[in-house]
Amino acid sequence: MRRIGHRLLEEAKRILGIFAYLWVVFGLLILHEHIVLSRHGVAYSFYGLAFINAWILAKIMLIAESLDVRPHFRGRPLIYPILARSFAFAALLVGAYTVEEMALGLWRGETLANSLPAIGGGGISGLASASVIMAVALIPYFAFRELGRVLGRDRLRTILLSGDGAVSEVREG
Repeated sequence: MRRIGHRLLEEAKRILGIFAYLWVVFGLLILHEHIVLSRHGVAYSFYGLAFINAWILAKIMLIAESLDVRPHFRGRPLIYPILARSFAFAALLVGAYTVEEMALGLWRGETLANSLPAIGGGGISGLASASVIMAVALIPYFAFRELGRVLGRDRLRTILLSGDGAVSEVREG
């Protein structure tokens, strides 16, 4: 029973970490959209969207993270799995957002065509732009995940959150 409780706690920490990261990223994107639209006199203030989308997509990411791509990158520089995961998860998140918006549109009685979201302003270029932005935004997340795997989570935490003395101790160790 203790083992199950520990596993549940670890999974809860993982999903909260993913959620927090996505909430910050989506919040920044919505803040940017608010700034751009306000320059043109368009009011926009739906900040709850970042919270809701971050929670839904964090659950999807947690499930998808269980698909391990590391064996394909064994013996290669760490940048390869970081970039591969960033771009794959960006495609997954954009796809999940599209499906979510289509389902909401259909639930409201719209047609399938009218339910398609205009991601990045619409069209292939908008979709590609939004996907690249999301992929780049995910690079730090996967860099920390991969560095934690290679260095050890405790060691990475020490490097990131301790004073300069801890960094030199980690280098020497």
